[in-house]
Amino acid sequence: MTDVFEITNKDLLGRIGKLYTPHGVVETPTVMPVINPNLRLIEPKELKRYGAQMLITNSYIIYRSEKFRQDALKRGLHAMLDFNGPIMTDSGSFQLSVYGSVEVNNSEIISFERDIGTDIGVPLDIPTAPDVPYERAKEELEITLERLGEARQYSGNMMLAGPVQGSTYMDLREEAARRVYAMDFDIYPLGAVVPLMENYRYKDLVDVIVRCKTGLGSDAPVHLFGAGHPMMLALAVSLGCDLFDSAAYALYAKDGRYLTVDGTYHISQLQHLPCSCPVCMSHTAKDIASADEKTRTRLLAEHNLYVTFEEIRLIKQSILDGDLMELVERRCRSHPKMLSGLKRMMDHSAYIERFDPATKSTFFYLGPESAKRPEVIRHNRHLKNLTVNGKILISTRKDVSREGYDNFYMVKMPFGVFPEELKETYPIGQSETISELGPEERDSTLENILSFIRDHPDAEHTFAYDEVWESPRIKDIEKAAKVVHLG
Repeated sequence: MTDVFEITNKDLLGRIGKLYTPHGVVETPTVMPVINPNLRLIEPKELKRYGAQMLITNSYIIYRSEKFRQDALKRGLHAMLDFNGPIMTDSGSFQLSVYGSVEVNNSEIISFERDIGTDIGVPLDIPTAPDVPYERAKEELEITLERLGEARQYSGNMMLAGPVQGSTYMDLREEAARRVYAMDFDIYPLGAVVPLMENYRYKDLVDVIVRCKTGLGSDAPVHLFGAGHPMMLALAVSLGCDLFDSAAYALYAKDGRYLTVDGTYHISQLQHLPCSCPVCMSHTAKDIASADEKTRTRLLAEHNLYVTFEEIRLIKQSILDGDLMELVERRCRSHPKMLSGLKRMMDHSAYIERFDPATKSTFFYLGPESAKRPEVIRHNRHLKNLTVNGKILISTRKDVSREGYDNFYMVKMPFGVFPEELKETYPIGQSETISELGPEERDSTLENILSFIRDHPDAEHTFAYDEVWESPRIKDIEKAAKVVHLG
C-alpha cells in the first residue's frame, strides 16, 4: 500500500484522514463537487468558500471536445479549470454505463489523464449495473481487473484509483476488493452504486460497502462513486467511506430541488427555508422560486453545497467526539429506506466492532437498532472471558438480598449482565437509556442475559427480575437457571 493516506481519528469504521496529493493535503471525509466543463454553475475557483478541498471532473468529456482537449494539453487541467487544489478525473465509465460504448480505450484515457496533469486518474473500468446475470458480472469484472493491471504502464507519476466492481454479488465485490488492493492503488472507488442510491436500496448499498471493505486493507482510502446527498453521508462514512463526489448539488438545483439532511424539497413547495446558510438568510423561498431560471439554479446550487459541507463538518466533529453512531441513527430515521440501511448496518456489528474504538463518549440508546451496536457486542464478548463459578445472582434491581450468593451481577438495558465493578466504566457507566422498556429492548437484553448464563455453565445461576421484565424469553432462561420473580 502506498503512503498517501494517514488516518488520524476513528469512530465505528469511519475515520478522519489526510490524503496526500500533488496539489496539497486533503482532510477526509470530504465531498468532491463534480465540474462539467460544459456547464459551470459555479466556477471551480469559487468552490473553496463552500468547503470544497478538491473537485472531480470528467476526462472523457474534455477528451472529446477539440477545444477543451487542446486547452488542457497546452495549459494543464488546473489552469484550464482555474483551480489550484487537487483534481480527480473520471475516465468515461459513467458514459459507458449509460451509452454502452465510448470513443476511447483504456490506455488512451489514462495517458490523457496523465498528460493534462490530473492528480488522481481513473482507468476505464466497466461499471456493472445491479442485478445483472452473475456470469456477466464476473466477465465484466475480469475485464476491469485486466484494465487496472495495465494502468501502471501509462500513468507515470499520476496517482491512480482502482475501482472495485462486482454488481450486487457480494462474493465478487469482496474478491474484486482483494485483487484490486493487491495491485496497490492510491484510492479505491466503489463503482456502480448510483442505481442503488437512486432506487433507495440502502440495505444493498450497506452490504456492498461492507463486503468491499472486507476485501480492502484497513488503510485503503475509499471513494463511494456518485454519492453526494447529505442525507446518506453519515451512514456511508460510518461504514468506512472517505471520499464522495457530488453532482447532486447542481443536478438537483437545475430541477428546482433544495437539499437537506432529512431529504429533498422542491423550492416551489417551500414557504420557509429551514437553513441558516448565506443563501437562505438573504432570500426567502418565494424569492428563489420566482427568480429567473439562471438565478434560481445558481442560488439552489449554492445552498446545496453549503448544506452538504455543513454535514461533512458535523460528521468530522462526531468522529472526534466519539458519537458518530448517534448521528447515523438520527439521520437514518429520516426515511424508511434509510432505516433499513441502519438495520442492515447493525447486522454487520461484529465486523464493525473489530475497528471501533473501545472507549468514546456517552452511549445513547435511540431505538431497537442500538441494541446491536458494536459497544453491546464488545461488552458481551468481554464477559465470556470472566471466570464465573459458585452461586451467582443476576438481578434487575439493586436492592435485592444477596445473602447466600458468591457473586452479584446487575442488569442494564440493552447490554444485559454486568459486574458491579464496571458500573462506572464505558459503556455501562456512560450510557443513557430509556426508562420504559418496550418488547424489543426487553427481549434483546434478556437474550444477552441468557447468553451470559450459557457461556458460564459451571456456575449456579439465579435470575431475579421484576414485573416490567415479564416476557416469553423468561421461559428460555428457566431452562438454564433458577428464576425468581421479585414482588
